[in-house]
Amino acid sequence: MLLVVDIGNTNITMGFYKDDQLINNYRLNTRFSRTSDEYGVMLSAFMNANNYKAEDIQDVIISSVVPKVNYSFSSSIIKYLNIHPTFVGPGVKTGISVKIEHPSSLGADRLVDAAGAYYTYGGPCIVIDFGTATTYDVVSENGEFLGGATSAGIGITANALSSMAAQLPEIEISTPDSVIGKNTVKSMQAGIVFGYIGQVEYIVKKIKEEYGENLKVISTGGLGKILYHQTSCIDVYDRELTFKGLKIIYDKNKKKIKNPA
Repeated sequence: MLLVVDIGNTNITMGFYKDDQLINNYRLNTRFSRTSDEYGVMLSAFMNANNYKAEDIQDVIISSVVPKVNYSFSSSIIKYLNIHPTFVGPGVKTGISVKIEHPSSLGADRLVDAAGAYYTYGGPCIVIDFGTATTYDVVSENGEFLGGATSAGIGITANALSSMAAQLPEIEISTPDSVIGKNTVKSMQAGIVFGYIGQVEYIVKKIKEEYGENLKVISTGGLGKILYHQTSCIDVYDRELTFKGLKIIYDKNKKKIKNPA
């Protein structure tokens, strides 16, 4: 099996591939203070819950935007699985040509999502990832990453509202029945969710105008499903897009990936 891992600012998500099939996935909070043994114990617990053994895992590929976690997490993979993981970065083929200023500054997560979207759904396309930040990325018909836009994620928006205004509570992010909220919670939900939908629709519209032709819009990310059902501007919601991108990149590099015992 192949273990694919996405280390994000809020969560670490892990998926297990058997051949070309994603068979299980797990999520845990990203914490800088965790040791390699803590990550190893959690990974072992996930595996034990499904009767997987360490020897069942042949390779590990990781996308990370949190450098502080990389050492302890990769050390846990080496210690508990006896595998040296591959990190998406310089020297790893992705099948995506990066056409932005300072290509090395592009986050691995955006590159992985671009690969997942382009090789699964084709191009040109807009890839929206509703994560800690929301990113809108453009991939051309020829698989070129052309750039995009970044905004505060919907979770950050909600947290900022409640933390900066003394009389506003923390709320669950869900779609209210009406944009005219009859109480404080419903009012906040309406402003956050419908306001965010407005942002999505406007940015997608402007990207399409600037690009000059129609683009398929693919979205992913934990809260993306809420927004997908509220707007017609998103063509596809794919919760597993990042996992697919990691698997695609692994397949492009597996001949040169070696894991010393």
